[in-house]
Amino acid sequence: MQTIFAQRARLPQGWAENLRLTVEAGRITSLETGAQPQTEDARADVLLPSLGNLHSHSFQRAMAGMTEYRAAGKDSFWTWRELMYRFVDRITPEQYEAIAALVFMEMLEAGYASVGEFHYVHHQLGGARFASLTELSERVFAAAGQTGIGLTHLPVLYSYGGADKQDLNGGQQRFGNSVAEFSELVAQAREKVARDLPQDACVGIAPHSLRATCPEDLAEVLQISNGLPVHIHISEQPKEVADISDWLGARPVEWLLANAPVDSKWCLIHATHMTSAETVGMARSGAVAGLCPITEANLGDGPFNGVEYLAHEGVFGVGSDSNVRISLTEELRTLEYSQRLRDLARNVLVPGEGSVGETLYMGAAKGGAQALGRDAGRIEEGALADLVAIDSSVPALCALKPEQMLDGLCFAAGDDTVTDVWSAGRHVVQQGRHIARDRVIAGYRTAIKDLLNSL
Repeated sequence: MQTIFAQRARLPQGWAENLRLTVEAGRITSLETGAQPQTEDARADVLLPSLGNLHSHSFQRAMAGMTEYRAAGKDSFWTWRELMYRFVDRITPEQYEAIAALVFMEMLEAGYASVGEFHYVHHQLGGARFASLTELSERVFAAAGQTGIGLTHLPVLYSYGGADKQDLNGGQQRFGNSVAEFSELVAQAREKVARDLPQDACVGIAPHSLRATCPEDLAEVLQISNGLPVHIHISEQPKEVADISDWLGARPVEWLLANAPVDSKWCLIHATHMTSAETVGMARSGAVAGLCPITEANLGDGPFNGVEYLAHEGVFGVGSDSNVRISLTEELRTLEYSQRLRDLARNVLVPGEGSVGETLYMGAAKGGAQALGRDAGRIEEGALADLVAIDSSVPALCALKPEQMLDGLCFAAGDDTVTDVWSAGRHVVQQGRHIARDRVIAGYRTAIKDLLNSL
């Protein structure tokens, strides 16, 4: 058992002062407001529910900054992808684990308590199988164990190189599985997570996209979802929309809503290019919009149709996707700023009236937890103790009233306001530093040196 005392805390019903909470077996077991701190308490200034980072490709962190040189002609998502494939050709299991550990540590220090790892690198160079089908998934598990992050592992079914069942080519060979192979991979991953990681970890599934699977395979693979999260890339780029429309006779989100049992267990990643009808249909489905504003800006994807989506009570969360920059506060502000730039307006993502920061932060806390199949995103009895403490005395926040705190956090502060993070009660960030920071960084530096020498 552990106890935490916070001078202020954001509960589901609003702000509370002098909160003392108890954590047992990773869950909040009691809450007392107007309390007095006790000697044994961990201390927090402002305590918030921590967010889940709902979409990550951890290995891409190692190539951050390597694709920002403009080549002759017009750079795009597709030219970036070519560079990514060449990079992934070289990465070893040991390097994969070290990179994932750095990413998970950085996420925790930024205020995330959990992650959805959308994991599609399964095999050796050229597609040869490892002795263990889950070799690279096991490296992700080891990184999660080392850092203490709450893991929702999302093995990816990636069977085709493009729409209309194109052959896999080049770097894609490391991703490919048949439905039967993938089902076995998921079964083995679930066994190993249950054996090796805390009880809050789980394994969902992730059909990569409509262009990397096909209708028959998608229907078949959903049979092994077992009520756990289902994530899919959808409508990220105009070319993708055109390719799917030509092949299946409907736009990606339109086709998915009409042909798959999309519900609250699903997370639709990006969904950047949607019609009004698709936007409303997706909101009404109960699925989570998995938004990755920094990556979507970096790759030139375009802004999400957030205004109409929230007007129809759509659920959303945020993820760091390519991990070119891991910043919880920056993801949220970039989401709002993308809407302002498009609409030439301010304070956009609030249906009716109210605090933009409150809407962004609390909305992403709820949606992220839902997308990760995680009983979190709120501070109340019975919920997982996914918590983040911030320092309201920093210059960016010290002039603000409690009701303005989330506005300040989202729009004025940096991630250095984070002092402590608990993931299912694991107190892994203390005084602004991850408890294994030095070891994780040393491992990453060795791995990246070896990886760069191989390029």
